[in-house]
Amino acid sequence: MRGNLATSLRRRRRPCPIKQYDRLPPELRRWLAQAALPWSPASALRLWQKLLGETAGNAEAVCRRLDLIEARMLMRDAPRIWGFPPPAAAQTAGGESALPRR
Repeated sequence: MRGNLATSLRRRRRPCPIKQYDRLPPELRRWLAQAALPWSPASALRLWQKLLGETAGNAEAVCRRLDLIEARMLMRDAPRIWGFPPPAAAQTAGGESALPRR
């Protein structure tokens, strides 16, 4: 059954997220498996490709940059969600900020 709508408009085909995930590069899939946030395969791949270009194809450097981006997103959203920043994302073991300076 195609639904209750009787229209002549074309239906929008949405890609299957599982198939999108399966087509990701193995390094990106490994990173997504341990990620703290629920990244969509499409947005993760866009960012991965952009960072690969910036790091001359160094997958390890891309994963480090993704870690920093995710930490920055957690720091931005934590006060609104929990009322305080997460201590693990705020500082590294050496006491320095885990977030890049602007």
